[in-house]
Amino acid sequence: MYRRAMPRSSGRGLSKGRIVIALVMAALALISYFGSKEYNPITEQDQYVGISQEQEIALGLQAAPEMAQQHGGLDPSDEAQAFLDDICARLIENSVARQTEWPFECHLLADEQTINAFALPGGQMFLTAALYDRLETEGQVAGVMAHEIGHVLARHSAQRIAQMQLTQGLTGAAVIATYDPDDPRSQQTAQVAAVIGQLVNMRFGREDELESDRLGVRLMAESGYDPRSLIDVMRVLDEASQGARPPEFFSTHPNPENRIREIEEAIAAEFPDGVPEGLIR
Repeated sequence: MYRRAMPRSSGRGLSKGRIVIALVMAALALISYFGSKEYNPITEQDQYVGISQEQEIALGLQAAPEMAQQHGGLDPSDEAQAFLDDICARLIENSVARQTEWPFECHLLADEQTINAFALPGGQMFLTAALYDRLETEGQVAGVMAHEIGHVLARHSAQRIAQMQLTQGLTGAAVIATYDPDDPRSQQTAQVAAVIGQLVNMRFGREDELESDRLGVRLMAESGYDPRSLIDVMRVLDEASQGARPPEFFSTHPNPENRIREIEEAIAAEFPDGVPEGLIR
């Protein structure tokens, strides 16, 4: 018995459909990203932010307990926490940070193994006991926390979220446009697109850290701290890196040697006639 073969669908038509969907996805991602531009009066720059200030604050407050839990909870020393609170209060109340509405909170974590400090969206900031115990002066603690306050003021978390949303949208578009289920090699193209996206976000992260160093110098100077203490912090971290196990700090921050030059330039710009005497170091 003669049986007519079933017609095959046109791979060309499916390919065109995928390209159209990919173009729409890419266009929406770009429109969403460039439509999120806002002016930051602290950095005096336009920036692209993925969430509102209220959303940033809410995210930080929601994530703070989990962050503390991951690092063994809050440090039990009331004296050390009070010392940290006093430093943060001085930095915030005597600098440009006072002009903002971020609900800053500084937390000392009990973690004695992880050398790190970080800021969540919206003003929740953390310093591990492992790093705190390596710092020798009030000025050095102020340098670390001024850097973290800089992240909040520059809205780096909101910018990173916007960058991730853009990258995910463009990567998704590339995957749809290039993936062919009949050609396993096309999967490699999708993987390359994802890797490129990760590299872009990593580059932005390093720039964020350097900008926070510059803001940290400004905040310290406005608050009566000697910003050269931030250079001392970089040297402390550099010494810590000489061990068999580099600090976790280096997984999220550029190498201290690369940052010292930037900090020195920021100090020279803040104090063109030299750092005055009498600042807290």
